Amino acid sequence: MIWSIIVGGFIGFIAGAITNKGSAMGIIANIIAGLLGSSVGQAIFGKWGPTMAGMSLIPSILGAVIVIAVVSFFFGRRG
Repeated sequence: MIWSIIVGGFIGFIAGAITNKGSAMGIIANIIAGLLGSSVGQAIFGKWGPTMAGMSLIPSILGAVIVIAVVSFFFGRRG
């Protein structure tokens, strides 16, 4: 469980860096984006590539990028 949270935070951090939203996200948001992105990414892209804590890293990062993009589209600052 702890290992999954750590890996989820790592995935969320990488996805935040890719989308340039990393500075606006806190550690909790990184973990949530990583764990949710892992589920989304593996559902869309399947399980391939290196695996940590039961999460395939490449599809998980891609899924987290998608999750961050969708959330920032709906809840991002306007103006």
